[in-house]
Amino acid sequence: MPDADSPVPAPPEPVAERAPKKPKSGWLNVVVDYAPLLVFFLTYKFYSPAGDDIAGEVFAVIRGTGAFIVAAIAALAFSKFYLGKVSPMLWLSTALIVGFGTLTIYFADEFYVQLKPTIIYLLFGVALLVGYWRRKALLQTLLEAAFEGLTHEGWLKLSRNWGLFFLFLAALNETLRMTLTFGDWLAAKIWVFLPLSFLFTFTQLPMLLRHGLDLDEKTEVLENPPPE
Repeated sequence: MPDADSPVPAPPEPVAERAPKKPKSGWLNVVVDYAPLLVFFLTYKFYSPAGDDIAGEVFAVIRGTGAFIVAAIAALAFSKFYLGKVSPMLWLSTALIVGFGTLTIYFADEFYVQLKPTIIYLLFGVALLVGYWRRKALLQTLLEAAFEGLTHEGWLKLSRNWGLFFLFLAALNETLRMTLTFGDWLAAKIWVFLPLSFLFTFTQLPMLLRHGLDLDEKTEVLENPPPE
């Protein structure tokens, strides 16, 4: 029996449980962002007529747009119920796909579905640059602080760079829309815009690392470029 005057040992402090590390779902985010565009492309190509068949071309555009709308809504639902979140970018992109897609089907004119990316790029580009000018890193809110360790200055520079890149994409989309056929423009969305976005994202990695990005998160930087 311990002496009454002997100090009573303090109970051991409970060991803090580590928060479970969030699962890596970068490739799923890419699928959610770009699968609807791929569905649009494949559906349009499947129904696209050979030769100069204007009625057949309009029919292919309408079928592709309908599939685009359904795929976009399905991608949003998948993001919500499987990944547990829907990014602000995905909400806006889906809303514009549904809105401009409906106009395309109603007026039987591909102009509206081609205009949608330009509007998205302009909105994001102007918003990010205005935020940078006001010293507010809006991209941090859009990406939900996904880049662990990145300083405020790093977020500001990333917002500025993406803002300028979005304006470039808007100008490029309008140039291709006015100079290419609808089928070639649609192919460019897959084979030009998507690689450009990933290449640009990769070029930002050195700057992000200089501004405190955790090395463990570099894969997420490469796998999650902001969608259109």
